[in-house]
Amino acid sequence: MRKGPLLAICLGYFLVILDVTVVNVAVPRIGAGLGAGQGALQWIVDGYTLVFAGLLLLCGGLGDRLGHRRVFLAGLGLFTVASAACTLAPSAAVLVGARLAQGAGAATMVPASLALLGALHPEPDARARAFGVWGGIAGVAAAAGPVLGGVLVWGVGWRTVFLVNIPLGALAIWLTVRHVPARRPRGERPPLDLAAQLTGVFAMAALTAGLNEAGGRGWTDPLVLGALAAAPLAGALFLWLERRAAAPALPPRLLTGFRFPAALAVGVLLNLGFYGLLFLTTLYFQRHRGWDPLATGLALLPMGALVAFASPLSGRVAARVGTHVPAVTGLLTGAVGLLGWATVGPHTPYALLVVPLLLTGFGTSFTMPSATIAAMEAAPHEVRGAASGAFNAARQMGSAIGVALFGTLAAASSSSAFYAGMRLSAVIAAGCFLGGAVLAAVSGPAAGTAPVNSSATDAS
Repeated sequence: MRKGPLLAICLGYFLVILDVTVVNVAVPRIGAGLGAGQGALQWIVDGYTLVFAGLLLLCGGLGDRLGHRRVFLAGLGLFTVASAACTLAPSAAVLVGARLAQGAGAATMVPASLALLGALHPEPDARARAFGVWGGIAGVAAAAGPVLGGVLVWGVGWRTVFLVNIPLGALAIWLTVRHVPARRPRGERPPLDLAAQLTGVFAMAALTAGLNEAGGRGWTDPLVLGALAAAPLAGALFLWLERRAAAPALPPRLLTGFRFPAALAVGVLLNLGFYGLLFLTTLYFQRHRGWDPLATGLALLPMGALVAFASPLSGRVAARVGTHVPAVTGLLTGAVGLLGWATVGPHTPYALLVVPLLLTGFGTSFTMPSATIAAMEAAPHEVRGAASGAFNAARQMGSAIGVALFGTLAAASSSSAFYAGMRLSAVIAAGCFLGGAVLAAVSGPAAGTAPVNSSATDAS
């Protein structure tokens, strides 16, 4: 593996995933500091993942056309500037807007990072190891987010969870310029269909908005019903426009067969279950157990304790026996851990929560590299950037739905109603993991023997 480029790419991706989880622990303090209610807090968490998911397809196509290195650097710059805006936000509305800009930067980075890794590591074994490291970085970032957020919020204040991105973002830009080679994409490609892209973003926004607002307005509110009805209609229109587009951001050949659609579904289910319940666990520890942010971050530490081991191991196992083995194993393990949260109560000893945290963390981090490899190997080489964007869009869409749905189910002032919602959410999360395990099993072996040989033009 080429260590310099790998470090640059993984540092950028670390920031993207860190900001998915680091904010969770800060949510109660942000609410108190800015006078934000439950709905606004869900948007502060969900706005990032919503734009992240909505723009991933577009940005994957941009990388195929403009060069992945160039697009990766543009995303890093936008993400870093948006982090500064989050740090200085005087109100919840401004913070939500800055989080949307962060999501746009993240969406610009992630497809390019996967395409760059594939181009820089064309050999199957090296590619599997590189994706294992990439997935491990995601796991470490997801696990470190609650702990780092707890330390920063407890010691300094909630604004520091965004401030830390600025020097790290600058370092990632410098490393990319220094170590990642710049190459031009080959050939001319027609422009992307922006109408279809905007329709897809609207579909995800409508679904997320409907789920977010249902907690405060009720499921029968006209705005909620309208948003939930508009989402599938906009989604159908998106697919229709994509089929007619000269250069679709989601090339139809990606959806032929079963392997790539199955990988997309696994990405949705994995993130929906994990990040949705992670949002509730931070509320559980701080609002309903009365713990401070530092204690909450430390309480979530077992979830990430095995990440550094599980993610690289997943990549190595996938290279030897196929992606289905670690994916199914990880999803089943995570399902058991998530189901453990269905027994939680106001006086549950923390010692009894350690095992569910360990199983959930291991299962999620053991699954992700294999799911990523499966998605990339199911895609034709010339549309690998679009495939990366689609897979990561599916994952972030799952995160947004999970936070919105579980936050709404547990959005209650009374303790008993919160716990009822949390138990139901835990069962749904476990069901998502079980469904993902079935899909990973029946989609067939995807051993790390099919070369992910992105052309040299991809590494730009």
